[in-house]
Amino acid sequence: MKATKTNAARLLDQLKIPYELRAYEVDPNDLTAISVAHKIGLPPEQVFKTLVTVTTDREHLFAIIPGDSELDLKKLAHAAGTRKAELASLKEVEPLTGYIRGGVTVLAAKKPFRPLADETIELFDIISISAGQRGLQLLLTPTDYLRATNATLVDLTKS
Repeated sequence: MKATKTNAARLLDQLKIPYELRAYEVDPNDLTAISVAHKIGLPPEQVFKTLVTVTTDREHLFAIIPGDSELDLKKLAHAAGTRKAELASLKEVEPLTGYIRGGVTVLAAKKPFRPLADETIELFDIISISAGQRGLQLLLTPTDYLRATNATLVDLTKS
């Protein structure tokens, strides 16, 4: 499977951030980060998924969490300084980000929503995030990812 450059990869090129593109076979019935992790040979906690959320104030946020974790919406709302947050509806994701489920990334998203990354991202030498399409992951250092996205580090997962 040949890896083609995505807008997310082009953005990293512009920022002179090194990365590796890693392609994998997509199973449309299993788009979980855990499945992706197995296919690309990384532990699920190193494969970060990007979720689109919306607050009661109608602010959209990106929540970046480990593939084997569940987003804690109360922690997200607290970190965002709002009363409540929820996942954006699936039908909203593509119009808001330009990406489809299983391919959402903060990098080169249609709209620059505020990104909040789970603090565990810094525990690893290398992390994996979606390259902006199903079947393609970007591997890079957490430091470079945080620099490219300006994400705020917070505790976002259920214990």
